[in-house]
Amino acid sequence: MYAIPLGEEGAELRPLEPWQAEEFLTHMDRGREFIGQHIALADAVADLESARAFLQGYADKAAADAGRIHGIWTDGKLVGGVLFRTMDVEQRTAEAGCWLEPSAVGKGLVTRATRVIIDWAVEERGIHRVEWWAAAANEASIAVARRLGMTKDGVLREGRLHRGKRHDMEIWSVLAPEWRAVRRPS
Repeated sequence: MYAIPLGEEGAELRPLEPWQAEEFLTHMDRGREFIGQHIALADAVADLESARAFLQGYADKAAADAGRIHGIWTDGKLVGGVLFRTMDVEQRTAEAGCWLEPSAVGKGLVTRATRVIIDWAVEERGIHRVEWWAAAANEASIAVARRLGMTKDGVLREGRLHRGKRHDMEIWSVLAPEWRAVRRPS
């Protein structure tokens, strides 16, 4: 399996696969309350069976070229991940997302990992538009979108139901020419 270094702190990005369901569940248990504040992942992965099913769903998406999931490890410990929740190669669009457990917050891991997957999507898969959806109250996720050079497209007022409450969702995006312009070395 390949691993892509994410910086000096021993962090790396690797595929997250169904055979890693137990490690994924252990990670989710460590960060469940924090992760679940804004995204449904913490509720979707409640036991080993649901962890395996979740990862298998992404293995199936990868096989269909419709999504991808990667874990972020620091010193051999799974602490978060990035993904393409959706990917439509024909329309050349994708929606990226992320999650982290509290021990990994504030280190730039999500920003660096998301740069890797967006580079891949744009340069290898020909994706033209990468979207980033974040609850309007999720300031950390919105900060990632800004650091990635994305543009705020708008707000879907009360656009997502999470834990019985409706939440405004901000939609951010970057287009392939914009991505290449900010990624070009000076």
